[in-house]
Amino acid sequence: MAASVDPLVVGRVIGDVLDMYIPTANMSVYFGPKHITNGCEIKPSAAVNPPKVNISGNSDELYTLVMTDPDAPSPSEPNMREWVHWIVVDIPGGTNPSKGKEILPYMEPRPPVGIHRYIFVLFRQSSPVGLMVQQPPSRVNFSTRMFAGHLDLGLPVATVYFNAQKEPASRRR
Repeated sequence: MAASVDPLVVGRVIGDVLDMYIPTANMSVYFGPKHITNGCEIKPSAAVNPPKVNISGNSDELYTLVMTDPDAPSPSEPNMREWVHWIVVDIPGGTNPSKGKEILPYMEPRPPVGIHRYIFVLFRQSSPVGLMVQQPPSRVNFSTRMFAGHLDLGLPVATVYFNAQKEPASRRR
């Protein structure tokens, strides 16, 4: 069964990044052994490499995965909203992003100040889009809504987000 959107409303993911939708697919995201649940805290040092993402569905279905940070450069003044961290298209259902076409390589979280939300959004595609998608000219001021509209992806089918903040620098002696 697909997850509830309630944590997405409370965390302002619905509103800041997405419109209200009904989840119809399951997506699980792991950084190492840590399973990502909505609103959990992940240290940036634990998210240096791309996460393991498992997507439900059948192999004849295709999906697009987008990861963004709507709190760049700071949650109080997010004038770079959204900072796009990863885009993968044409992911077959029942697989993971390594089976799709990476449009924008994964970039690890680097929150400069405050607690940032990092959002994984999954869309079901009606047809292959890999040839229609170009890498965004910049990671800054990306819009998940506009991207989905451009590719006619409709509303998301699954979303999960985590929080991260700058880690203290290790003390040197």
